[in-house]
Amino acid sequence: MVPPNFIHFNQSGPNEFVFRMFATSHRIQALLFLLFFFLYMMILCGNTAIIWVVCTHTSLRTPMYFFLSNLSFLEICYTTTVVPLMLSNIFGAQKPIPLAGCGAQMFFFVTLGSTDCFLLAVMAYDRYVAICHPLHYTLIMTQKLCIQMVVSSLGLALFLSLQLTALIFTLPFCGHRREINHFLCDVPPVLRLACADTRVHQAVLYVVGILVLTVPFLLICISYVFITTTILHIRSAEGRRRAFSTCSSHLTVVLLQYGCCSLVYLRPRSSTSEDEDRQIALVYTFVTPLLNPLIYTLRNKDVKGALKKSMRSKAASETP
Repeated sequence: MVPPNFIHFNQSGPNEFVFRMFATSHRIQALLFLLFFFLYMMILCGNTAIIWVVCTHTSLRTPMYFFLSNLSFLEICYTTTVVPLMLSNIFGAQKPIPLAGCGAQMFFFVTLGSTDCFLLAVMAYDRYVAICHPLHYTLIMTQKLCIQMVVSSLGLALFLSLQLTALIFTLPFCGHRREINHFLCDVPPVLRLACADTRVHQAVLYVVGILVLTVPFLLICISYVFITTTILHIRSAEGRRRAFSTCSSHLTVVLLQYGCCSLVYLRPRSSTSEDEDRQIALVYTFVTPLLNPLIYTLRNKDVKGALKKSMRSKAASETP
């Protein structure tokens, strides 16, 4: 492991980057600012609502909703790492970001994104135990194990992110105007600015991508093979419908998250386009964190019921 104080920036020229602008027209800039700001507010409100409902309703204090509230907290931190800086760069001239600031954003972005992927795999295991071993569910999914799983996901993500960020920012970045064709300091666009051989760094990125994306996705697929087999053996049609309903929300988020991230981090560099990567990044920066609360509330009777109950009790308390 590379301690943070051992990370040194091997640079020539000014120690800062600038992000490429989305548009030069002031009208388009204003529209984009309003759109992204609105989506960001929706993400904050939706995910905060899930955390609040899970924390205030004893009926939702189960492993499934414990993981869901942690996922919502991750989504809030994840988007907050990117969106405020992105909004500040939409208007006017390009604002530089210091090299250390770019490294910090990359570290937190990769850490939170990786934890998100690991947590989705943990949630798949939770569904596997709930459906395939319902009688032993409370014995297996104890509070201690749930906390250990969340902490382990974060710890592994921190370890991988620190190694990757430290490795990338020991590269020399040449030129007086280091323009990142992106709206954040993501790994692929920053690597493109290096004026040194990056084959080792690309290989490390690929290995980290496999550990963060491919391995958890395979574990999720294996879990759902067992889940599907068990559901098909349920005699009651209502029982099968309820079992599929509890998994469909999670599976929707998984496919969107892993699919978009794989297109950016696991494609060969020769087949990637900077503009395509930026467009795909918009999906997992805005769409996935926004869909997370929408999918889990609209398709989940327990969460919808808790929200309605909270709103009714609040309305009743405000009535004179």
